[in-house]
Amino acid sequence: MKTVYINIVIMLFLWSCKEEQAKRENNAFSESLLTSYVNTFIGTDGPGNTYPGATLPFGMVQLSPDIGIPGWDRIAGYYYKDSIISGFSHTHLTGTGAGDLYDILVIPTNSRFSERIKENNYKPFSKFSHEKEKSAPGYYTVDLLDYGIKAELTTTKRVGIHRYTFPKDSATAIHIDLGYALNWDKPTDTFIEKVNDSTLHGYRKSTGWAKDQRVYFVMQFSKPFHGYTVFKNDSINSLPVQGENTKIVVNYNTSENEQIVIKTGLSTADIQGALASLEQETKDFDFDHYKKKAEETWEKELQKMKITTADVDKKTIFYTMMYQSMLAPTLLSDTNGNYKGANDTIARAVGFDRYDTFSLWDTFRAAHPLYTITQPERVPDMIKSLLAHYKETNKLPVWSMQGNETNMMIGYHAVPVIVDAYFKGFEFDVELAYKACKESAMVNDRQIDVYKSLGYIPIDEHHENWSVSKTLEYAYDDWCIAMFAKDLGREDDYEYFINRSKNWENVYNNKRSWIQPKSNNGDFIEPFIPKEYTPYFCESNAWQYYWFVPQNIDGLIEKTGGNERFTQKLDSMFSYAPEPGDKLPIFSTGMIGQYAHGNEPSHHVAFLYNYVKRPSKTQELTQEILSKQYQNQPNGHCGNEDCGQMSSWYIFSSLGFYPVNPAQGTYLLTSPIFEEVVIQLPEGKVFTIKAKNLSKENTYISNVTLNGTSLEQLFITHKTIINGGVLEFEMSDKPNDAKFINMGLPEINKIYQ
Repeated sequence: MKTVYINIVIMLFLWSCKEEQAKRENNAFSESLLTSYVNTFIGTDGPGNTYPGATLPFGMVQLSPDIGIPGWDRIAGYYYKDSIISGFSHTHLTGTGAGDLYDILVIPTNSRFSERIKENNYKPFSKFSHEKEKSAPGYYTVDLLDYGIKAELTTTKRVGIHRYTFPKDSATAIHIDLGYALNWDKPTDTFIEKVNDSTLHGYRKSTGWAKDQRVYFVMQFSKPFHGYTVFKNDSINSLPVQGENTKIVVNYNTSENEQIVIKTGLSTADIQGALASLEQETKDFDFDHYKKKAEETWEKELQKMKITTADVDKKTIFYTMMYQSMLAPTLLSDTNGNYKGANDTIARAVGFDRYDTFSLWDTFRAAHPLYTITQPERVPDMIKSLLAHYKETNKLPVWSMQGNETNMMIGYHAVPVIVDAYFKGFEFDVELAYKACKESAMVNDRQIDVYKSLGYIPIDEHHENWSVSKTLEYAYDDWCIAMFAKDLGREDDYEYFINRSKNWENVYNNKRSWIQPKSNNGDFIEPFIPKEYTPYFCESNAWQYYWFVPQNIDGLIEKTGGNERFTQKLDSMFSYAPEPGDKLPIFSTGMIGQYAHGNEPSHHVAFLYNYVKRPSKTQELTQEILSKQYQNQPNGHCGNEDCGQMSSWYIFSSLGFYPVNPAQGTYLLTSPIFEEVVIQLPEGKVFTIKAKNLSKENTYISNVTLNGTSLEQLFITHKTIINGGVLEFEMSDKPNDAKFINMGLPEINKIYQ
């Protein structure tokens, strides 16, 4: 008996050792693959409006499931709470409030299920379960339960790749639906032609948020289809077929577990470009090969920042935010360099990749500054893309998508993106860039003519006048042009635009200490209630826009009444919570008092305590926002992700710094949340951020050193980062504002190169 007992103990010990070894191996595997920490479902519930499907960094294809039912919650085509899938389309927007794209819907079916419902416009669909669904960077899979079909998706930059595993069935079919539309999207002209029994080509032209969208495609099947049925406006037709609403259903006999792979090459220019994309990016139908390449591509990107933390949720959120920061802008040019231009011609990008989907009102704040650190090889092409838009339209883009100007939102925020890249040393045509910036600020549309004449934009009867917001944002962009002009030696332009950058003062009511709407005759509008959402502020109220003078925070402090009064107003911003009866618009989410993290105008405000000798308040608030407004769950975004801005805010703030003035090349400090971050830079350089004594209690900064020397300022420069080095924070459980009272801040009207 004793021998048996000893043997059992030995067996348990050996089993335990093997289990520990397996855990170590699994942990080592997880540590080596940062893609395993990406949760692509974050933001697919709630207001995030993200999609879980397959794409590559800044890729043309976003191959993702569509629920097929319209609505605000389904702007990205998918909503986590839903239970059906109506197919997989090849293009999607990430985290916006615009229901557009959804090009070229594909869904496999068979004889097992034929129910149709009004809610998805009587399209084929299948129920699905999250238990039979999985997603990772560059890969998505789900079981279509009603058909017994397993769907898998992966992608190259310009080719969407499907793999369907079928049960045995003589009525297997694959539907390619060009008439499918959702939300704002509407097809205007579609075309399908059969090349042979395993190849289709055609196009889908549509209108929506962007008025003239064009997607040309070539679709190849790994198995020839034995028959097909063609539809035009839901009536049977023949090939080739053209019309607003066309569809082809190709037919197969499938054996048990038979797999069929579909490849779809895209171009916005022509069918030849789609074919070139297909031929150059995919040589065969080896789905697993392309899936592996997609994972490797994402892994390479994520390895640019290696964080050290024991908190798996924090690690998951961080790498998901890195992933989501790279979903836009997206490729517009095909492998031949051709693309649909913003002037509706077919243009050609020579020597660079043409990008579009520039959500500039959002992304100029943090996403584009982040790209100057993480995407230095792509930044020049992004700038050249903005300049291509200028050459095509004589103006820089405002919010461009799929070779169209949507004119959504306000400002001319391509300007700070270009100016920031210029001062950071990225190569592009500087003379052309300066000309584009200046001319875009001198046009007479979007009320810029009135702004030039009066020095502010007055109220009018327009539904979204946004007069105060426009005045403030134009003034900031003017400061950027002034800095550009000064560096180029254009003194007259510098004087002109630096004076225009002071136009924010023209809507400042000194008597009330508020930035307020004004009439044509110069009178401030009364009654005026700062917390109300009115047509005079863009998706915000007066509380949220009060702080948007990033070019002159010192001047705003002085106008407010000095440091003490400014601090009091900041305190009120974060404590004056909406009352139960207050009507909050859909974009006022992530609220802390009047601060709304779910929308962009508030994003820099927590860092302003640094300017009034209260950096501990910045540290407290950024910690609160990081921990409460971002979660490792489908409802993990407190607002629209907005093409990388919400995620970029998280990345910067979690590292311990943020660009309050996005074009100045400076980053204001706050508390980091990771023990260590290693940023891989070009030329083998490394920038390391360490947080000594960091713990749940030790969230305040007691000291900061750069390369072993105490830092004498509350910011670091871009040059500091790209030169490589070590930024070390010493953390404490107590605020230490006295330590930082005499520390320097970014100077007004100075760019730090």
